[in-house]
Amino acid sequence: MHSKLVIIGSGPAGHTAAIYASRADLHPVMYEGFLALGIAAGGQLTTTDEVENYPGFTRIQGATLMDNMRAQSEACGTTIVSQTVGKVDLSERPFKYWIHPMGDDDNLEEEVHTADSLIIATGVKARRLGLDGEDKFWGNGVSACAVCDGSLPIFREKPLVVIGGGDSAVEEGIYLTKKAAKVTVLVRKGFLRASKANARRLMEHPKVEVRFNSEGLEIKGDEGPRGLMKSMVIKNNKTGKVEEIPANGLFYAVGHDPATALFKGQVDMDEDGYIKTIPGTAETTVAGVFAAGDVQDKKYRQAVTSAGTGCMAALEAEKWLLEQSDEDTADADHDVRKGADKANGDVPEYRSNPLLGASSKV
Repeated sequence: MHSKLVIIGSGPAGHTAAIYASRADLHPVMYEGFLALGIAAGGQLTTTDEVENYPGFTRIQGATLMDNMRAQSEACGTTIVSQTVGKVDLSERPFKYWIHPMGDDDNLEEEVHTADSLIIATGVKARRLGLDGEDKFWGNGVSACAVCDGSLPIFREKPLVVIGGGDSAVEEGIYLTKKAAKVTVLVRKGFLRASKANARRLMEHPKVEVRFNSEGLEIKGDEGPRGLMKSMVIKNNKTGKVEEIPANGLFYAVGHDPATALFKGQVDMDEDGYIKTIPGTAETTVAGVFAAGDVQDKKYRQAVTSAGTGCMAALEAEKWLLEQSDEDTADADHDVRKGADKANGDVPEYRSNPLLGASSKV
């Protein structure tokens, strides 16, 4: 199958790109992925219980928001394929790609698909620690984004925990102090890896307690499918002391892994695997390939910023495709002119026809 524009990924970036591309009559095909990264189609927002910071919605469940985006993409004309792209070849145009059979990530289908342009919106996956109770309370107290979830009612004026020792952990901890009664930061080592200025801000904050040489063991809370987190079992890895502390929320700040293995060696990436784009654009180092959302944004990682770059990618893809069409038309016109000249050269009697010569003298 050949497509004018293919979008890989189905988060806010992918769906925004799909909506804009559909309205521009690019007939985009989106591969939303079948449990790619172990997450349902729709990306990380599908694991977020409530969203309060997406414009137009005072409060909405993350999964519902993504269902709405998917429905809008389809209504605009996007073809959505619920399979995962398993291999790409960006060495020449049209670009080639292969997909996994549904539910089989070990094999590839034989058919080779092609596309004139490509938008990469595969996102990132927040690193988890695999603590006991993590899966049970994910979205009901456990999160990987303080800015996304920290203002939810379940966290307000409650004791919260952050795990991490870098600048991200410091920023998450400071942010949470605006709503929390207390923030405990667990640092596995005996020091903070954050900058000195950030570390000082955290250590001096009256609402923050930093526990060095400490790690989480278990997350506890209410029973039942909608039970909320209530406490956490932690351990001092130097003394061996284990204790249970009150905690209505746990925020991981231990990093993210961009889903870019598929494109390694084909587009430029930074040392952490995020795709490099030309500043102020969604353009990658491969002409006709664009990147949007968290896959190229290691700083903000918000649904609304992802949507914005999805819009940019679609608009730039539209412009690029139009330029390629113009170039193809110009090349075709040039070939026609060359063909005409050659034809005239093959019929010399046209130029030596005495009738034409006589008529020119009349």
